[in-house]
Amino acid sequence: MGDLKFLTRRRPAIAIPFEQMERGNGRNQQNRLCMLASLSAFFWILLLYFHFVVLGGRTGGGDESSLRLQSNPPVVVDPRIPVPVRVVEEAPLPKIAAAKEEVVTPRVTAQQQQQPKTFPFMRALRTVENKTDRCGGRYIYVHDLPSRFNDDMLKECRSLSLWTNMCKFTTNAGMGPPLENVEGVFSNTGWYATNQFAVDVIFSNRMKQYDCLTNDSSLAAAIFVPFYAGFDIAKYLWGYNISRRDAASLDLVDWLMKRPEWKIMQGRDHFLVGGRITWDFRRLSDEEGDWGNKLLFLPAAKNMSMLVVESSPWNANDFGIPYPTYFHPAKDADVFVWQDRMRKLERKYLFSFAGAPRPGNPKSIRGQIIDQCRGSKVCKLLECDFGESKCHSPSSIMQMFQSSLFCLQPQGDSYTRRSAFDSMLAGCIPVFFHPGSAYTQYTWHLPKNFSTYSVFIPEDDIRKRNGSIEELLSQIPPEQVQIMRENVINLIPQLIYADPRSKLETLKDAFDVAVQAVIDKVTRLRKNIIQGRTEYDNFVEENSWKYALLEDGQREAGWHEWDPFFSKPKGESSGDSSTGSSAEAAKNSWKNEQRDQK
Repeated sequence: MGDLKFLTRRRPAIAIPFEQMERGNGRNQQNRLCMLASLSAFFWILLLYFHFVVLGGRTGGGDESSLRLQSNPPVVVDPRIPVPVRVVEEAPLPKIAAAKEEVVTPRVTAQQQQQPKTFPFMRALRTVENKTDRCGGRYIYVHDLPSRFNDDMLKECRSLSLWTNMCKFTTNAGMGPPLENVEGVFSNTGWYATNQFAVDVIFSNRMKQYDCLTNDSSLAAAIFVPFYAGFDIAKYLWGYNISRRDAASLDLVDWLMKRPEWKIMQGRDHFLVGGRITWDFRRLSDEEGDWGNKLLFLPAAKNMSMLVVESSPWNANDFGIPYPTYFHPAKDADVFVWQDRMRKLERKYLFSFAGAPRPGNPKSIRGQIIDQCRGSKVCKLLECDFGESKCHSPSSIMQMFQSSLFCLQPQGDSYTRRSAFDSMLAGCIPVFFHPGSAYTQYTWHLPKNFSTYSVFIPEDDIRKRNGSIEELLSQIPPEQVQIMRENVINLIPQLIYADPRSKLETLKDAFDVAVQAVIDKVTRLRKNIIQGRTEYDNFVEENSWKYALLEDGQREAGWHEWDPFFSKPKGESSGDSSTGSSAEAAKNSWKNEQRDQK
């Protein structure tokens, strides 16, 4: 029983033959080996994939890694043999990255080269692009000059002229005292006894009403310098040496050149006003006896734009603006009423002339003009030579112009005269005898096609008596005369200076036209600087008068029919000018101003 129990406890539950057990153990061992081999192969394949594909893609060398793998012999992976790490060569990877940098670097440099250059005035140019900014591209920055350059001069107004007490003419923001309308020649409001050389004050006060002033110079389309240049030179012309005459100009330039605004364009975006003829600011030498100061010959001033009532045809840094008239309207309606009145006037004279002869100037044609007018029944003459003259009465002058179809405007002591603007204000068609009296002077304010509003008779035709003025003017058809007069009347708003204490609603006056012209000039210059080009080809400063007459698209000035009129600058010995040298022209102007006050 005991043996039986022992055998019972040790007997397996299921009896398996020995041969079957041997065969089962062999199959299990083979399965395990296959599984281990598969896992080993998968591991190394995964490792190789991670290294070449994943890491290779991150370093940016995917293309080059694939090329390198293709060039190496294929690697046979045996799961039973460990793969040496050295099969994956890490050393060449930096070379691959370096090679990529060598390819990429030139591309970045090319992009940088294509980027436009930046200039300190770019912000001002970009204001034009802001359509919500009504002042975009029109901002003006005004220098806050020390008072010695402007207001202090007005406090010493009695010394501004040797013969004239300028104090009354600096009142009412530079317009002078109001004119009485006793004879009914003027309209009810807006008329003042304005001095012809008061533009400095009028313009500066008018600037205070400009609607796009800014305290941020980086936005400015142009920069205004409120220096009373005309009053300064007027004070020191007689009895002072050249050092005193030049002092304020040199002081001004020194002050401006220290300002950060100057450094942006070296002053080429600056402008100022000198209410006299250009020759007062163009002394040709440092001889004590020479005329005027040398403001416009200073190197810094040559970069600025100076607005004067008469510019030089041979220099590029001054520009003509109208002489002030007696009319300074405060609102648009004042202008419209005046224009309508000028259209309706009956004009009983074919032509008229107000002025005096120039017996000391053999080239002057004034004597012949006066003789022709005296001998004509259709000419009104207002002689201005002796004693008390109606020539100095605004009422008498305007009354004569209002009664004439044509008004003769020969050269005065210099090319220009205020009378031309007084006559156009009266709706009278001007007759010019020299292109320098208007056509090359006031190119901002007058049409380029001068035949639409004026008549041109060359001086030589008068000197050589090739025909009478009366015959020439009477040959113009009445229909054409009416069209020309209408054109003149339509020009009135842009030839007058509005009341500086107010501003017109829609009309543009002489101030507005001048400021916009300066802005356009500076804007063109800035764009040309950005583009690396010049406005004209082969620019010749001595031919400055020609460039404003060029047609759109023209970039070079050639021969012009008016060349004989401007053959030599006035400062050079015997120029082809009826007024002799510039200094003599300026002196004669002052002498006649002295005579006018007697």
